[in-house]
Amino acid sequence: MNKIALKATVRDVVGKKVKKIVKSDGMIPAVLYGHGEENKNLWVKYLDFSKVYAKAGENAIVDIEIDGKSHPSLVYDTQLEPMSGNFYHVDFLKVNMKEDVQAEIPLEFVGESAAVKALGGVLIKTLEEVEVKCLPSELPSNFVIDISALATFDDQIKVGDIKVPAGVEIMDDMDTVIALVERPRSEEELASLDEKVEADVTKVEGVVKETPAANGEEEKKEKK
Repeated sequence: MNKIALKATVRDVVGKKVKKIVKSDGMIPAVLYGHGEENKNLWVKYLDFSKVYAKAGENAIVDIEIDGKSHPSLVYDTQLEPMSGNFYHVDFLKVNMKEDVQAEIPLEFVGESAAVKALGGVLIKTLEEVEVKCLPSELPSNFVIDISALATFDDQIKVGDIKVPAGVEIMDDMDTVIALVERPRSEEELASLDEKVEADVTKVEGVVKETPAANGEEEKKEKK
């Protein structure tokens, strides 16, 4: 397993003063917790964390280096600014390398489906990640899902079809469908959908038009 290191320093500043330091020094406030240790408030450099997160995501071990001591951890949670999308807070979960952890592993879809290309079907993906349990050193970076297995509209790829390395256990239901291909809609079905939408719009317009009149009647009754 390749270790990804990230240097951090202890953070004494809390509250409103944190924002000033974030803007002026390019730092991100973070917290490290887990395994019965007291929470450690930290600073990490924004640029350093961005590079580490691009490699590690939330399913690879990051060695948080604090005062020369290494803390193997997972990126447990990130908070983003609504407008810019920049990180503004990070939670690190310290792990024991000899104990199982649970993490969400992303699915990477590759290949080409004959049911889509030749038959004009629509690819439906029902999952983007699955939860696994294993030792931290065994965490896979992703699971590759080859959609070329979807040759007809009856074919499905399920969680149980994922090739899992030794020592890794998938926690999701094995019968859960990951991907399938739906038949293309006929012209009759599309026309029926258009009629339904138009009918629904008409109903909504009718309610809007009738409401003011109904309210007026109620007002008149109250005045009497």
